[in-house]
Amino acid sequence: MSSRVGVIGLGAMGSGMARSLRRHGCHVHVFDVRAEVAQAFAGEGGVACVSPAELAGQCDIIVSVVVNAAQTESVLFGEGGGAAVMKPGSVFVMCSTVDPNWSMALEARLAERGIFYIDAPISGGAAKAASGEMTMMTSGRPEAYAAVGSLLDAMAAKVYRLGDRAGAGSKVKIINQLLAGVHIAAAAEAMALGLREGVDPAALYEVITHSAGNSWMFENRMAHVLAGDYTPLSAVDIFVKDLGLVLDVARASKFPLPLSSTAHQMFMQASTAGFAREDDSAVIKIFPGIELPEKS
Repeated sequence: MSSRVGVIGLGAMGSGMARSLRRHGCHVHVFDVRAEVAQAFAGEGGVACVSPAELAGQCDIIVSVVVNAAQTESVLFGEGGGAAVMKPGSVFVMCSTVDPNWSMALEARLAERGIFYIDAPISGGAAKAASGEMTMMTSGRPEAYAAVGSLLDAMAAKVYRLGDRAGAGSKVKIINQLLAGVHIAAAAEAMALGLREGVDPAALYEVITHSAGNSWMFENRMAHVLAGDYTPLSAVDIFVKDLGLVLDVARASKFPLPLSSTAHQMFMQASTAGFAREDDSAVIKIFPGIELPEKS
């Protein structure tokens, strides 16, 4: 595994991934649009770069953990972008949730420059990213995997290889986000009904998390509701975007997704009501006539 690795995007997931790479002996360069965040990581022993291009000029492997396809485009091809200075044989690992067709096209664009590409969306949350225990849903050419070596295993406990071309990783991530978004919306609806009916929310949470109706999302997100804490670990607008991608993919093949459509509308409603940047559990705030627990 190359010791020179760059991480672009030091949000909840990217910062943990960068630290996992450092624990595995990598010399980690970082870039984030928030210069102070990159400098803070440099204070821990990394190297802060002022642009993706500066980072790309010093690293054999770049791991991009930005929000969406537009930001990935900027990282690579925008002003100060890295693609122009990446050396042939280097690797770009794309960890965002994007349209699978866009990911496939990006693989071809980078191949024209002699750059390897791995479609590698991630899941598991900030805590698992920090401990190196997250999941990566990857696809790419065999030579791209050979070039990246054991780097993926340094960041994730489960690295799924889903195909020998880009796109398969993003398709699986889209399906994961379908379930995640629907589960959060359903969990919020269930808790809201309990509150409306006068059920003690802590008791409801205890019963459901030990019953057949439980889900990982109910257990995780409704704990935020009980605490009255909507600090964004994953924001409402993330699911506006991700469920929108789910629906776009299905629309292209005229495949009906009634539950996804309803969940998307719920997150849209929460976003337009002013909760766009709150934790995605804030989707519960769209329900009228309920008294939510307050932060203690």
